Amino acid sequence: MENLPARWLTGNACPSYRTICRFRISDQLKEILTESFDVFRVFLKDHDLIDEALFIDGTKLLADANKYTFVWKKNTLRFEKMNHDAMIEILNHLRQLDGKILLDPETHLTVEELEEMLLQIDIQLETLNEKIEAEPRRSPNPNKQKRRHLKSQRRKLAERTQKVHQYNTQKEILGDRSSYSKTDHDATFMRMKEDPMRNGQLKPGYNLQVATCNQFFLAYDLFPNPTDTRTLIPFIQTHSQLIQDSTFVVADAGYGSESNYRFLEDEYPHLTSLIPYNTYLKEQSRAWKSDERKVMNWDYFEADDYYIDPKGVRFNFNAYRTRTDKYGLTRDFKEYVAETVDVNQQPVPDALTKKGYKRRIQVNPSYEYFKAQQREQLSDPECAKVYARRKIDVEPAFGFLKACLGFTQFHVRGIDKVKQEIGLALLAANLRKLALC
Repeated sequence: MENLPARWLTGNACPSYRTICRFRISDQLKEILTESFDVFRVFLKDHDLIDEALFIDGTKLLADANKYTFVWKKNTLRFEKMNHDAMIEILNHLRQLDGKILLDPETHLTVEELEEMLLQIDIQLETLNEKIEAEPRRSPNPNKQKRRHLKSQRRKLAERTQKVHQYNTQKEILGDRSSYSKTDHDATFMRMKEDPMRNGQLKPGYNLQVATCNQFFLAYDLFPNPTDTRTLIPFIQTHSQLIQDSTFVVADAGYGSESNYRFLEDEYPHLTSLIPYNTYLKEQSRAWKSDERKVMNWDYFEADDYYIDPKGVRFNFNAYRTRTDKYGLTRDFKEYVAETVDVNQQPVPDALTKKGYKRRIQVNPSYEYFKAQQREQLSDPECAKVYARRKIDVEPAFGFLKACLGFTQFHVRGIDKVKQEIGLALLAANLRKLALC
């Protein structure tokens, strides 16, 4: 063992690589890592090495899985539908031969029902075999022809039933994800920053989310989401005690969404969240401020609840609208419709679209409230100083993990084992950082 500190810690013992690997994936390591991060955080706080600001960010790490072992959810659903249609066609053909009522194309068939049908076909085949053996040989034999045809249909139905098993297993593994790898079922295909071919190739990986302060990793978690937006709430819920002890939560624009803002305000009112929304920087540009199409550049009259655009067209409140995205989040909007005539009852050409319809806009009051709140907080000098630390806090920590420790890909498979491996790497990065303080 070349590492002298490691020799001292192990009492001059020399564990084999198998021992180290077994420890890396052992059940005991999970509790050890949790306790180690808690103790380390208390140590840093007692020695004033961290403050009350928490910086959250994510990075993608490659999984220990082959590149071309993908299973796509859309393909699974498409092939499942094709398999179901072929199955109904086979069953209706058999029922037509027996003079039974045909099945509806939308009939849902369970695996148990299909296996029962296969059993009934086997019984019919046994009956035909007995008839063929009992009767004298003749050619052509109608019973033999019927048996041959029935065997062919049974083989096709058995293949379709096997595919039902396969697609059910794939859907169970996929869950809410869009893909998974055959060699690591917990890995999801996503675009990585490292793209030497420059073709946007999807690779199996994990989205590592961390919370840092003064470049120390204080908490971590892994997610299958390719983007960071929907990871913030579950990450905070997992490490709620860490959030309770903080005053500032800082993240980049990838986390800026209405649901995240509302969650932080409702669950942690003591926190000051410094999370810009995705158009925050663009709104500071001259082009954005002079763009007449942007509603934020229009005049709003709160008393009568109407907008006037730079062309003088008045937009009156029309109705409340709701939208529900694919994740089940419902957002409320206010719809405004342009007035087509002015006070003199003269038509207003700018109130109509090119096709002659009334112009309409939709405004999300809740999201606009949170956006205004973020603009106010980020423009505050004290908050601006805290937010400015983000780039020199969490980004160098990731750089140290990847460049100095060389940790860019996992070497184990499965979410539990992967979490333990990255936990060891982050703990090692913390100790290296502490040695430099």
